[in-house]
Amino acid sequence: MQFSFHENASCENLEIENDLYKYLIKARRHKVNDEIVFRNLKDKNIYLHKIVSIDRKKAFCKLLSREEKIVENSKYLHIGWCLVDPKTVEKSLASLNELGVGKITFIYCEYSQKNFKLNFEKLEKILINSSSQCGRSSIIKLETCNSLDSFLEENPNSYVLDFSENLIDDNKVDIQTFILGCEGGFSKNEREKFSSEKIIGFDSNLILRSETAIISASSKILI
Repeated sequence: MQFSFHENASCENLEIENDLYKYLIKARRHKVNDEIVFRNLKDKNIYLHKIVSIDRKKAFCKLLSREEKIVENSKYLHIGWCLVDPKTVEKSLASLNELGVGKITFIYCEYSQKNFKLNFEKLEKILINSSSQCGRSSIIKLETCNSLDSFLEENPNSYVLDFSENLIDDNKVDIQTFILGCEGGFSKNEREKFSSEKIIGFDSNLILRSETAIISASSKILI
């Protein structure tokens, strides 16, 4: 782990309990006078704390120093992801966070199943754990959008990932936002909203699952 997350990391005195206590004290076997790096993921600082006491359920730390340390991808990427099975999102989210994706907007498209509901609290925990491991000083911002029309109105320069001879490799410098369809792809009505020069694809004849396509596209654009 590059750091441990605590929402109150900036405080002079820090109380460690519950799962974080189990991880730091029981699993990692930290002791009194050990120094631990924390982030709160609300600012760009790292906070160095020293453990001053430990009891059966809690540990108490004192702030030693703080330092601004920004660890981010040099390029920003916003993904409009037409809503898929939440389990698919959960499997892919840590990898997208490690790649440096800046924001994901989940869009309710025509082929999205309306009964799918995202647990944003669970997704945030996945993102926090991912950033703790890779060292990123933020997490992906998550949003929802009720329709493709609304998303395109707010993001008129979006590219669309679909079957196309206009390859993503040839356009990645310009891509700041792209849209990915759900398992059923885009409807005929939705496809008519896209201009041909904004449709990009892979140099492949294979049909990729949503999680494969989103990680592959993000990787090509960001690294």
